[in-house]
Amino acid sequence: MSALICVARIGAAHGVRGAVKLWTFTEDPLAVRRYGPLVSKDGKRQFEVAQAREAKDHLVATFKGVTTRDEAERLNGIELYVAREKLPATDEDEYYHTDLIGLAAVTMTGEALGRVLAIHNFGAGDIIEIAPPKGTTMLLPFTNAVVPEVDLNSGRVVIALPQEIEGDDDEQP
Repeated sequence: MSALICVARIGAAHGVRGAVKLWTFTEDPLAVRRYGPLVSKDGKRQFEVAQAREAKDHLVATFKGVTTRDEAERLNGIELYVAREKLPATDEDEYYHTDLIGLAAVTMTGEALGRVLAIHNFGAGDIIEIAPPKGTTMLLPFTNAVVPEVDLNSGRVVIALPQEIEGDDDEQP
């Protein structure tokens, strides 16, 4: 089975005719209509977007077969996935988060730092989370200055540690 990518999450019911708030994770929010049937994480449930319109910071969508508020309420929180090959190709220096998770993270000199655990965005830009072999994870800005190289073919990202990170162990109060 091909890799699945999370493209949306169903939110609360909207109105009384089976509509839901739909939070999309795609560059074009309405692209979820073009991917065909979307599946739940376990692949057991399939959803087809019947209609979607943009709202303030989400979509208001209906799914085929969902016609009442009660049915819509039961969908709250379900993440929707699509097969990786249905997504458009990325441009140079553009990546799907799933392509980065699990890559080796190394310093500019090739010293192993750990593995990419996740990419987060809390509203101020992407953050790369690195899990070292021991100790707590590192959260670093996912910028060209901190991550100057992503090499998917070699399975690694190069990290230029900011001075604050490099100096943390050396400082004594």
